[in-house]
Amino acid sequence: MSHETLDAAAGTLPAEAIDAIERAATSAHRHEELFSERAANIRQSAVRDVFDISLRPGLVSLAGGSPYLQSLPLERLAATAARIIAEDGLTALQYGSGQGSEELRTQICDVMAAEGIMDALPQNVVITAGSQSAQDVATKVFCNPGDVVLVEDPTYVGALNTFEAYQVQVETVEMDDDGLVPEQLEARIAALQLAGKNIKFLYTIPNFNNPSGITLAADRRQKIVDICRNANILVVEDNPYGLLRFSGEPLAPLRAANPDDVIYMGSFSKIFAPGLRIGWALVPEHLQRRYYLAAEAVTLCPPAFNQMLVSAYLRDYDWKGQIETYRGLYAERCAALLAALEEHMPPGTTWTRPEGGFFVWVTLPEGVDTYPLLRKAIDAGVVFIPGAAFTPSDDPSNKLRLAFSAVPPEAITEGVRRLAPVLQQAIAAL
Repeated sequence: MSHETLDAAAGTLPAEAIDAIERAATSAHRHEELFSERAANIRQSAVRDVFDISLRPGLVSLAGGSPYLQSLPLERLAATAARIIAEDGLTALQYGSGQGSEELRTQICDVMAAEGIMDALPQNVVITAGSQSAQDVATKVFCNPGDVVLVEDPTYVGALNTFEAYQVQVETVEMDDDGLVPEQLEARIAALQLAGKNIKFLYTIPNFNNPSGITLAADRRQKIVDICRNANILVVEDNPYGLLRFSGEPLAPLRAANPDDVIYMGSFSKIFAPGLRIGWALVPEHLQRRYYLAAEAVTLCPPAFNQMLVSAYLRDYDWKGQIETYRGLYAERCAALLAALEEHMPPGTTWTRPEGGFFVWVTLPEGVDTYPLLRKAIDAGVVFIPGAAFTPSDDPSNKLRLAFSAVPPEAITEGVRRLAPVLQQAIAAL
C-alpha cells in the first residue's frame, strides 16, 4: 500500500490498523528477495480482474464464461448431497485415491464415449481439479524452463498463465475461420526446430475455442495430429465445451483415433458445476504413471465428496437431458448476441459465429486497442474481456471477447447497445 493510500485511510482506520498495514507492507518488501524465478512469471489474470469488476450492481457482464446454473435441479442436488454425508460421510470426508475414484473414472469413460472417444479405459483416467489442473500437471511433467509449447492464437488465458509460471516459451500458430491452419503449424515447427528449440506439446481447444468460439474443421483434425506425431510433439487437447454444440454436426475429438499421441482433458465445470472443481485427463497408457504421480504430488487426492456428488449426478440424474437444456439456453443466447451485434456494431467490426460453447470473438479495425476501452465500457455499464489477455504477445490487440452463457437474452441486447458507442468512438478516432 502506498503512502498516499495510507494517508487517505488515516481518517477512517484506527491507528493500530494502520500500524498493521505498514508492518505488512514492510514485511512483504523484505521477503521480495525470497521469491523464485518462477514466481516472477506469475501474473494476475486479466479475466479474474474483470470478473471481480463484473459483480458490481448495474453492469451487464459479457465477460465471464460461466455456465447457467439456474437450470440445475438444485433442491434435488441438495438432498443428494445430504444423503451422501448421512450415509457415506466417513468415505466422503476422508482421504481418497490419488487417481480418483474408480466409479467416477468409469463414468467419465461413458461421458467421453458421448463425445466420440470409444476406447477410453478407467485406469488411464486421472481426476484433477478441473481441466486447469490437468494442464498444469501436463506442463510440469513435460516442460523444462525454456522449452516451447505451441498454442492457437488466440488461446485460453488460464493456459497462458500456467505456461508463464513454468517458464515455458509460448509460440503461437495462426488460426482462420476453420481453426488451426495445418500448413502454418508445420512451418512453425520447422522454423523452431531449425532454431534449436525443444517443442514439447501443442495445446489446443479444437471445439468452440476460448476465446474465439472457432471450431477446428473435420478435415484438419487428423492432419494436425499427424504433423505433431511426425515431429515427436504431443497434443494436449482441452475440450470443456465439446458437448455444448447447439448447431452443426459433432466432430470427433483429436484423441478419438490417436490414443498414443493425445492427452485429452475434460471437465464437469461447463456440463455440470464449476464449483465442484472436478475435471480429468485421459492419458496415453505409456505416460499415465508419471502423469498420475505428478497430479498426486499437488493435490494428494481429489476431493472425495465432490467426486461422489458428481458420480451420483451421472448415475441418478438425466445428465444428458441437462446438457440438452444447456444447449437450448446457449443457442438462444448466442443468437441474441449475434442479432444484437448485427444491429448495433459500427461499420468495420466483424465477429465469429460459433456453433457451440460460450464465446464470440469481435475484431475491430487495425489501430484500435481494446484494452483502454474497457474502462470506458465499464463507465457505459458493460464489461468485456480485451483480446490482449488471450495471447502471449505484449502488443496491443484490436479484438475482444464477449461471453453469452450466463446472461439472459434481453440483457445481452442491452449490453451490446451500451458497448457499441464506445467502439464507435474508438474507430472514429483512428
